[in-house]
Amino acid sequence: MKRIVLFIVTNLAVVLVLSIVLKLFGLDRAMVSQAGMSYGGLLVFSMVVGFTGAIISLLMSKAVAKWTTGAHVIDTPANDAEAWLMETVRRLASAANIGMPEVAIYEGEPNAFATGAFRNSALVAVSTGLLQSMNREEVEAVLGHELSHVANGDMVTLTLIQGVVNTFVIFLARIIGSIVDKTVFRTERGTGPGYWITVMVLQLVLGILASMIVAWFSRYREFRADAGSAKLLGRPQPMISALRRLGGVEAGDLPKALSGFGITDKGGVMSLFATHPPIAARIAALEAPRG
Repeated sequence: MKRIVLFIVTNLAVVLVLSIVLKLFGLDRAMVSQAGMSYGGLLVFSMVVGFTGAIISLLMSKAVAKWTTGAHVIDTPANDAEAWLMETVRRLASAANIGMPEVAIYEGEPNAFATGAFRNSALVAVSTGLLQSMNREEVEAVLGHELSHVANGDMVTLTLIQGVVNTFVIFLARIIGSIVDKTVFRTERGTGPGYWITVMVLQLVLGILASMIVAWFSRYREFRADAGSAKLLGRPQPMISALRRLGGVEAGDLPKALSGFGITDKGGVMSLFATHPPIAARIAALEAPRG
């Protein structure tokens, strides 16, 4: 797994760090403290921290992606393959009405992803395995899919969803933490260690469970990105062929936070956390008659 999970993991880490920093400076305590809990104030606090975590994760997405995959950004093409890749991305980006993204190649099994905070300065990366296992028409379809994610603003929408999810995770963790602190640890004044331990554990656990919502959104957007690729290329057959080929090879695992924006994902017992729908369902959607 490589695009959304990288985003989710980065987001969880950022939110936990923010929570710890706020606790150290006493700002968290001011929201929950001595005179009782102001739910309105706590909700505002949760929203600020939640959306801050999501936005920081979005702004870090390109740098984290490059670091975790070891992707090499092509500045000047070193060979015909890189020149073709750059020109294809340039042409598709123009057709999608977005700015030319950074183009990168990384070592790995067949996969690809797109990420970045802004639609006119995104990053599109493909693996060496994908370039070696597909013909150019299929690679072009995959690139069209990734650029459709960028054109559709999927990373920004994902960030807004993650911000809302973070807000409720932070809010509920502190409410439950306060209840546990008062009823289990019998803290009579202020907040005790039971509150802080409970909050940190619940933020992590609830954050992981809440990632199912982000994963559902990712699965939904995959169908639209597939359709976007078909539109950019003028027909769905290249994307169908690329998906069929991916169905016959083992997809390369992207770093966790990138998985939502990769080309394929695994399901099984963890299907609720899968960031991509089954390949068969995606092919069926592309083959369905257009009304």
